Order: sequence, then C-alpha cells, then structure tokens
Amino acid sequence: MTAPLHDSGTATLEVPADPTVAPAKIIGRSPGRIAWERLKKDKLALLGGAVVVLLIMVAVLAPVITSLFGHPPNEFHSDQINPDLQVPKGAFGGISSDYLLGVQPVSGRDIFSRIVYGAQISLLVAFGAALLAVVIGVVLGTAAGYFGGWFDAAVSRTMDVLLAFPQLLFSIALVSVLPDKVFGVSGSWVRVGVLIFVIGFFGWPYIGRIVRGQALSLREREFVEAARSLGAGRVRILFKELLPNLLPPILVYSTLMIPSNILNEAALSFLGVGVRPPTPSWGEMLSDATQYYQVDPTYMVVPGLAIFITVLAFNLFGDGLRDALDPKGN
Repeated sequence: MTAPLHDSGTATLEVPADPTVAPAKIIGRSPGRIAWERLKKDKLALLGGAVVVLLIMVAVLAPVITSLFGHPPNEFHSDQINPDLQVPKGAFGGISSDYLLGVQPVSGRDIFSRIVYGAQISLLVAFGAALLAVVIGVVLGTAAGYFGGWFDAAVSRTMDVLLAFPQLLFSIALVSVLPDKVFGVSGSWVRVGVLIFVIGFFGWPYIGRIVRGQALSLREREFVEAARSLGAGRVRILFKELLPNLLPPILVYSTLMIPSNILNEAALSFLGVGVRPPTPSWGEMLSDATQYYQVDPTYMVVPGLAIFITVLAFNLFGDGLRDALDPKGN
C-alpha cells in the first residue's frame, strides 16, 4: 500500500503489508509527472489536446490529404456549378463523396481542400506570432522584473502604450503600403510575414506583464538570494534561477495566446488585409461567403466551424494545462 509522505504530494511512501518484509521505499515524482497526472484527469483538456494534434497533422500533411480525399485547392470545377444561378448543384452546397464539404459558388473550388490548406495559414501565423510575442515578452518582462528601477519603468510604460495602440488599424495601414516584394519574397508569404510580425509585436505586452509580475516575486525568494551570495552574476541568475521557475506560466499563456492569434488572423483576412486570394484562408473564405449566405449557407458554416472548433480546442487544452501546472491559482 502507499501513503502520502506530505501534503504537497511530491513523493509517496510504500508501506509493506507485512512488517517483516523489506523496509519502506520512497518514490519521488518530478513536477512534470505531477502535472501530467493532473492533466490526465481532465477529459476535456485531453480532448482539446487531441484535436490540436489532429489539426497540426492536417496542416502538415495537407498535400497528402487533399490528394487522397479532395482536389487541388485552386482548381475550378464548373461542372459542379448551376450555370443559371452560379451556386453549387445539389443540396448543402454540393456535398458529395467527391466533394466532402461541397464546392465554392461561381468557381466550384473544393471547399474541403481549401479548409485543409487554410489550416496551414492559420496555424503558421498563430504559432509564429506566439513565438515572437513569447521571446520579446519573456526577455523584457524577466529583465524588467529582476533589474527594476528605470529599466522596469521604461518597459512598463512601453507595454502600456502598445496595449492602448489600435492594432487592427495599424495592421490595415501597414499592409496597404507594403510593396509586393520584400527581401526577394513576394506573394502571400509577404502577407504571412507581416501578419506574424504585427500580431506578435503587439501581443508581447500581455505575456510580458505576467512574466514581469512573476519575476518581481521570484527575485526576493531564498534561492535567488543564495545564488547571489555564492557569487552568481545577473545573467546566470536570470537564465539559471528565474527562467526555469517561469516556464509554467510562460507555457500556459503561450497556449492561450494561440487561439487569440487565430482569431486575429481570421479577422484581418476577413477585412481583406490578410493573405491574398486565391491562397486559402478561413477568414477570407468567410468574407467571400457573405455574398452567398442566403443561397448557399453551407459555404459560410464550414469555415466558421473550422475557426470555432480550432479556437475551442486550444482554449480547452490551455485551461487544462493551467490547472495542471498551477492548481492553487484557480
């Protein structure tokens, strides 16, 4: 049988049923194992995580999936369109065994393939912007919380300004004046890079404020004072003492930033400042569907459900991860 060694639950004490058997043995558990055991109990979080993994696989294997179950995303299929009404033939937007999610009005492009390839754009922008925001926010937030003084004041005021800045208007203005070719790169990849930069640059203050607050608390802890008394320099304290203890909140808020970035990308594409057609994008598909929602509502429902399911899955997984890593913070 086993019994808790202490309240924190970081180790268990094996007590033999027979006193004549070998003495008890302490089994230690790492923080990662404890968090995983908590996460396994949250079925919604596991479901969200499974959907997230599935979406990532779909985005990575988009060419293979479309070759097996769909058609090229920019290939026209006029034979699937009613020549008089310019809407898909058949019920529910032309859904059939050959076109699993129907076809696009007028052009007849395969919606299933465009949804699959649209996942590439949404996840690429979401993960890229989250990575940029995390790098900037963690570096500046940790340094501001540890050093304090004028540096902390400067970083804090910069975060306040960026949080009050009209991100959407700035994104529209920046993309409107951007040339078609930047550093030898042209086409939709220029737009993807701009979206990653704009969303990530204006998103770092959110995680920066969290990290700064945690660093302010940690810098007064005993292990930091012990490291300082042993002659550890500031850089070593930042990267060896503070940063490992900041990983749980960084991981949690990074996970929760991704669905927000997906919504931001969809909103910008919906307004026409995202990737350029005919490159598939869920927001661009929603924008195009507003012209046909009365005669073909399926065309609007499909990309809307794709955004909804993706954001919900990331939020469920992020909430479960937060509860597993910091159960006392609820």
